[in-house]
Amino acid sequence: MSVPSADVPRLDRLRIGSAPDSWGVWFPEDDQQVPWDRFLDEVSEAGYEWIELGPYGYLPTDPAVLHAEIAKRDLKVSAGTIFTSMHRGPDVWDATWQHVSEVAALTKAMDAKHLVVIPSFWRDDKTAELIEPSELTTEQWKHLTGGMERLAKQVRDEFGLDIVVHPHADTHIDTEEHVVRFLDGTDSDLVNLCLDTGHYAYCGGDNVKLIKTYGERIGYLHLKQVDPDILADVQANGTPFGPAVKQGVMCEPPLGVPALPPVLEAAQALDVDLFAIVEQDMYPCPPTQPYPIAERTRRFLRSCGA
Repeated sequence: MSVPSADVPRLDRLRIGSAPDSWGVWFPEDDQQVPWDRFLDEVSEAGYEWIELGPYGYLPTDPAVLHAEIAKRDLKVSAGTIFTSMHRGPDVWDATWQHVSEVAALTKAMDAKHLVVIPSFWRDDKTAELIEPSELTTEQWKHLTGGMERLAKQVRDEFGLDIVVHPHADTHIDTEEHVVRFLDGTDSDLVNLCLDTGHYAYCGGDNVKLIKTYGERIGYLHLKQVDPDILADVQANGTPFGPAVKQGVMCEPPLGVPALPPVLEAAQALDVDLFAIVEQDMYPCPPTQPYPIAERTRRFLRSCGA
């Protein structure tokens, strides 16, 4: 086990975990993904205490079964993940709530307190075909912010959970301009961020600046890094996010950007308990690839004080 030296800050407000995404899991079922029990075995062996549910249906959805499986590996669940298209207005509410309520029920049953909300993509993740414009209209922004507030309130009222919205490449909440507009347009008592360090850097944002400027809105962290050379190629060629991941644009720390120690120290300075969940996008990947990376990443984070 790597132990931080005396001059390394103790980051005791951060609860470190990992997610199925770090094992190449993007879908409930896919022949290219490792089986769920292997993920649970390996995430525990790599030294993580907390996990996310990942795509709904990848892990067992029977609460009793899932609880038994995580308990015997000394794991706990930090959050579930949901996908939304709130900018499309009230017509998508019923379908959204059907999806959200399934995930929220399982998340609550696992004693977790957060739902990570990922906005829908504006271009196809494989073909790069435009699904809709990359910029929202004023009316769509109102749908997005108002819809997220409505979702947050209903999730809290019915399940006692908090939503944290995940800025994500190839979505409408991506760049600093869009993230700030989203934050300024939503109620801080209802809607906060899951700041993904890799996605925000991918889209040109300064993670430390955002944490220091909007610290009260940072409700959750995803830890990842971007390979700057691959990112430059991705940007030059207009590569969509899925193929960019296949190129290896998201890399293991400390090989990329942003540098994680300043990010972790800025988060610690907020003086609130925060989940900091490693989420290294690498779909698809060989089944033997994730575990060594996860173990090295956990050791690196310990060396940073986390």
